[in-house]
Amino acid sequence: MKAKKLMALALCGAMIASMSVPVFAEGEKVGVSMPTKDLQRWNQDGENMEKELKEAGYEVELQYASNDPSTQLNQIKTMIGNGASVLVIAAIEGDSLGEALDMAKEYEIPVIAYDRLLMNSDAVSYYATFDNYMVGTVQGTYIVDALDLENAEGPFNLEITAGDPGDNNAGYFYQGAMDVLQPYIDAGKLVIPSGQVEFAEVATPQWKTDTAQSRAENILSSFYADGTNVDVWLCSNDSTALGVETALAANYSGEYPIITGQDCDIENTKNMIAGKQSMSVFKDTRTLASQVVKMVGQIINGEEVDVNDTETYDNGVLVVPSYLCEPVFADANNYKELLIDSGYYTEDQLK
Repeated sequence: MKAKKLMALALCGAMIASMSVPVFAEGEKVGVSMPTKDLQRWNQDGENMEKELKEAGYEVELQYASNDPSTQLNQIKTMIGNGASVLVIAAIEGDSLGEALDMAKEYEIPVIAYDRLLMNSDAVSYYATFDNYMVGTVQGTYIVDALDLENAEGPFNLEITAGDPGDNNAGYFYQGAMDVLQPYIDAGKLVIPSGQVEFAEVATPQWKTDTAQSRAENILSSFYADGTNVDVWLCSNDSTALGVETALAANYSGEYPIITGQDCDIENTKNMIAGKQSMSVFKDTRTLASQVVKMVGQIINGEEVDVNDTETYDNGVLVVPSYLCEPVFADANNYKELLIDSGYYTEDQLK
């Protein structure tokens, strides 16, 4: 693989030189591309990945792209020029990295899509993530159980805040939850006063907290200002949940709703403890990082790579062999066991 890359480098010397990066380095280097440092979870993912890869004996080039697709594209090109043997990429936008992926394919560099599927490219070797559809079903099932929808008459008022339309996972989160909740919507036990239910209507670009907050404020002022209760707010992740919670604090006087989330971010976990958020799907990034490190080693050593799903994740060009980790949920009743006893957080971090 190194020989092929060096030959390709010689043929494309002018292009690589224009990137102002050194010739391919000796040894096995892993390039890790994360979307942003603005969200806690990506900092944790990057740190966990770098730590475990270094402990496994690899050189690591870790970059964060400030949620700018063009920056991420250039960073990945530089990783290739710096001699990465494997690339691990958590894309800002799943279909924005085609040029870099083509370059990786030309140099025969395997690519692992990390937690977000890389779309519309045949250069994606593997996908490592949590079961994203299951994340949604966990959220939906929590709502069903919390409202006792099997037995309660209702109706209960539901609002929905989904994720980034540029993130392929967001559709899985949304669909998993809606597949659980739709029978209760059809039966009239769950009603949506805003009428906003389709993914395009409820999506939150770049998962931004302030965008989720602004939309929630509009919904509350338009449909709940007369004292109507919102009974449950389905939020696909913690950054959007935080926006909804801020809007509720400033613009809502009814009974506090059930609120879902994902990632167990520190502020949201504090809100769970304080009763301001009901649950958050816990995706232990240490588990995912360990699996990816294992996959990197298998790739470099020419071994069979662990996958447990070869049917679900079609990126528009091919079905990408995937390894899916299983998510669970944390709430005020079990967060100590899941988050503190496991060493994910310390008690001081949640004060």
